[in-house]
Amino acid sequence: MALSPSYSPAFLSTSHSSSSSLKLVQFHNPLIHSYFPEKPTSAIPIHTLPTSTSTSASNQKWRARVSFFPAFLNRAKVAESLKEQLLEAIAPLDRGAEATPEDQQRVDQIARKLEAVNQIKEPLKSDLLNGKWELIYTTSTSILQTQRPKFLRSTANYQAINLDTLRAQNMESWPFFNQITANLVPLNSRRVAVKFDFFKIASLIPIKSPGSGRGQLEITYLDEELRISRGNRGNLFILKMVNPSYRIPN
Repeated sequence: MALSPSYSPAFLSTSHSSSSSLKLVQFHNPLIHSYFPEKPTSAIPIHTLPTSTSTSASNQKWRARVSFFPAFLNRAKVAESLKEQLLEAIAPLDRGAEATPEDQQRVDQIARKLEAVNQIKEPLKSDLLNGKWELIYTTSTSILQTQRPKFLRSTANYQAINLDTLRAQNMESWPFFNQITANLVPLNSRRVAVKFDFFKIASLIPIKSPGSGRGQLEITYLDEELRISRGNRGNLFILKMVNPSYRIPN
């Protein structure tokens, strides 16, 4: 980053239940009672009643499935509501540049609630991660360039990821159009180590990155539209998908 102070590796890497068991439900089964009338005239061996056991097991499976789907749908509904709250909270903050400490705290609290209902448990194995994302909020001052006059700050920042090649690319818009590319090394199903290799000044002049351009990034929420990531220096990054078919140039 000395070569491009406006473009920090931070975008990729810097910033920073109770258990339940299935209970058997007792219910009146007409099949069982047809085998056992109120005043039996003769004993009937248990082994002649296979239907009742099969029916009970089937009912238990059916009940387990029915209980799963409402929970899944409710979780998705909660996630959508939290996404709306999050987008509403960050809308007036100029991607975070205008955020007060209270604003940052509120956004972080909503983001943590959304992370808690994340459906994609292994984002580094999901195709939803591929494509071009636009940064809509961050706490990273090096990306926001708040030390500069506003007319010298980038008006938009993007990040692209290709899982098949384990490559990432950060892009600035006007006025400098700087770019930086990096190799990704998965550390687990959510976290990657990042090693930056090339800068491009004005998207044209490639310069090899110094070896110090390293960091880590954890993907804490992912769906078709939104991604939340946290860097190893504590910074928060919130991005929206803008082009799922984008590929990083070789």
